[in-house]
Amino acid sequence: MPDLIDRAAELEQRQRDQALQAALARPAEKPRQDEHGRYCIACGTDIPALRLEKVPHAVRCIDCQSLAEHKEKQIYG
Repeated sequence: MPDLIDRAAELEQRQRDQALQAALARPAEKPRQDEHGRYCIACGTDIPALRLEKVPHAVRCIDCQSLAEHKEKQIYG
């Protein structure tokens, strides 16, 4: 049984390392904004103030962020 637990722990650590490497490899995304607010880098719509309150570093609207995360999950598992 300990062997199974050790293998599971190794797999989990490997997945964390891969996710970290993927995050570090991505270029930093800069928000698009002007005096009227911040805009989604993907579709150009206004990012709602409530979203920016909850996620101050948001660069995408909720729909585009969900799509980006879905695509990333397909690529990196």
